[in-house]
Amino acid sequence: MALSPADSAPAQTSGAQSDDTPATERVVIRELTDSDDLATLAKVFDDVWRPDPSNRVTDTDSLRALSHTGNYVVGAFIDGVLAGGSVGFFGAPVGTTLHSHITGVSRLGRGHNLGRALKLYQRQWAIDRGLSEITWTFDPLVSRNAYFNLVKLGARPREYLVDFYRPDGTDLAAGDRLFMSWPLDVPVPDPPVVDPGGPGVVYAVDLQDHDHPQGKPEVITDSATVVVPVPGDIESMRRTEPIVAARWRVALREALAPLIGGPERSPVTFLRSGAYVFGPVGGPPPE
Repeated sequence: MALSPADSAPAQTSGAQSDDTPATERVVIRELTDSDDLATLAKVFDDVWRPDPSNRVTDTDSLRALSHTGNYVVGAFIDGVLAGGSVGFFGAPVGTTLHSHITGVSRLGRGHNLGRALKLYQRQWAIDRGLSEITWTFDPLVSRNAYFNLVKLGARPREYLVDFYRPDGTDLAAGDRLFMSWPLDVPVPDPPVVDPGGPGVVYAVDLQDHDHPQGKPEVITDSATVVVPVPGDIESMRRTEPIVAARWRVALREALAPLIGGPERSPVTFLRSGAYVFGPVGGPPPE
């Protein structure tokens, strides 16, 4: 049976970015220029990421500089209280791209679909300025964000970036990221329908041993539909099974990097059951 990403499993509810609850009239999104608002936004990001105080995600002075020079600094308010935000800056080629650096929603903002609302506001902001693309990075092991980015937004992975951000002490490859591209000159596409159990399907991660997931790049061929599973909750796994989580990073790197760095495949999507799906090179054959 053919499955769409939305039908493949029950929705995950953890994490604001993947929340499907409709936005309410209580939500207001606007650009931030006031120093107090910028300081509050930096604290919101601290609440989301809980960084080491010596290594904050951003700070008030950086937000002030970005805002003053016309870059993207936006907050989402619920009943007048700042509950999330997004920060971006113009990228190359000049005049075409906005790079979305940080988007986060605090615990207060959960249940209001702020993640999606912020991205759609960002999309219109970029279109109004004549841009043609928004880019960003995310951790490819976080399944709810993969589903949100590929299915809800229709963005496409452009690069697999090894050690893009500094790794922490528990996962030696925690800096890996997918570099996403979201074209603005076409409507947000409908999710493709895929059959992860049909003919010509191969699985690029071996899951036979829970403690030792293994990447299998050797099964990837141009004609295959490639399924790349990920853990259901890598964030919990990093706390309870940090060694297994680190092995997952290596396995996913071995499976995803050749798919994203190789010839273009179609469709490319993510199942809510927790797997990337890459169609054949050049797309499926006509029926």
